[in-house]
Amino acid sequence: MQTTMPDIAHSADALQTGKLDWVGMGNIELPLLFASKSLSDTHVTAKADAFVNLQKEDAKGIHMSRLFLALDTLSCEQSLTPKTLTQVLDSFISSHQDLSNAAKVSIAFELPLRRPSLLSKKQGWKSYPITITAILADGVAQIELGVDVTYSSTCPCSAALSRQLIQNAFADKFQQATVDTEQVHAWLGTTEGVLATPHSQRSIVNLKVLLPADCEEFDILALIDQVEDELKTPVQAAVKREDEQEFARLNGQNLMFCEDAARKLKALFEHTAYQDFYIKINHYESLHAHDAVAYAVKGIENGYKA
Repeated sequence: MQTTMPDIAHSADALQTGKLDWVGMGNIELPLLFASKSLSDTHVTAKADAFVNLQKEDAKGIHMSRLFLALDTLSCEQSLTPKTLTQVLDSFISSHQDLSNAAKVSIAFELPLRRPSLLSKKQGWKSYPITITAILADGVAQIELGVDVTYSSTCPCSAALSRQLIQNAFADKFQQATVDTEQVHAWLGTTEGVLATPHSQRSIVNLKVLLPADCEEFDILALIDQVEDELKTPVQAAVKREDEQEFARLNGQNLMFCEDAARKLKALFEHTAYQDFYIKINHYESLHAHDAVAYAVKGIENGYKA
């Protein structure tokens, strides 16, 4: 009677030999405690992809359960930080001696944040999609932090065309030589006075940054704040009338094509400590049935490609 269970991945011959870039598992359900600077540790429900490379050409396969158990330890016993993430990758490799010399993990989740409104300072929840991808190879770890930030973009062309219609309506209404200020003021408060408005649309920045090699903690709040402060028109959570009016003002004072948004963020991140960055701007057009899209990268050798 056999007492030892067979280990096919270890003992069986491969049907065909050869090295593989990555082998592992995708969409692993993973509750985590996410730790980031200036935030309380936050419970999130994540999906993880876990891989090692397969360097031994005649190996049947890897030990996937060992990847799963390393992630389970992270889930149950630790907070998610750059240090613990690197430890997970090191565990992937050490549990695959003679098979692998590189490891990769990608973790995606929604991060809920309390965000204040523009003027009333009422607070509400906004969720930000976060992706953290880390690779450990030859003893060197690289950690990428990704976030999607939603904002409003108002078309400069549409704004100019709207202003022209308002100018024409003004000229038609007030043809007399002398214009009464109170009369004009009252007229501007009517639908006739502002008979056209520019189109705007919900827009999303897909941003990835490569963290500095000596990074000891995530700082997702600072990253989100940098983007929202630069673009000026982040979507709101709790909104009173004064907040909606201020949002309209900010849209009117920060007209932008997708090219404008991409250039703003590129200029911003060229002066940060991040090793590299990748920006994709998505303007989900309200005028067109298609989207307006722009890309920008730092442009370093062997870095992100647009």
